[in-house]
Amino acid sequence: MENKNVGYLILGISILMIVIIFLFNNALKDIVGASCSAAHGIDSCPMYDTITKQTYLSLAVVGIIIIISLVLIFSKPRERIIIRKVKEKEVKRKINLSGLRNEDKNLFKIIEENDTIFQADLIEKSGFGKAKVSRILDRLENKGLVERKRRGMTNIVILKK
Repeated sequence: MENKNVGYLILGISILMIVIIFLFNNALKDIVGASCSAAHGIDSCPMYDTITKQTYLSLAVVGIIIIISLVLIFSKPRERIIIRKVKEKEVKRKINLSGLRNEDKNLFKIIEENDTIFQADLIEKSGFGKAKVSRILDRLENKGLVERKRRGMTNIVILKK
């Protein structure tokens, strides 16, 4: 529920409370008038002072509630703050492949296209034998270009970022 709607609701309830206070005040004056006039006289009854004090106190409380409702009605609604995260562009690092053999470069290109690849799939795609792929991967690992992780009976080759 918005603040403005809550303010109107509280204002309506407080107006209803004022009506109830004055109805209760009139009923009390009638009761005091009927019971107090025989004992003390009409004008000198101490209960009239008590009724007046109670009425002013209850009207003061309702006045505070009305002020709160007006603040809610006229207060500015909260502004939504929208924060967007700007994605940083991935900077492709330039990899120096000058010290590598042609077969190392070919294997590295296959890894680079896939980011991660099983070593067995690498053997299939490159057409090299198991031992040759293993030696090439050793050289690429030593250069810090790829990383091998053991998964069960095979390795996963990951391109280092």
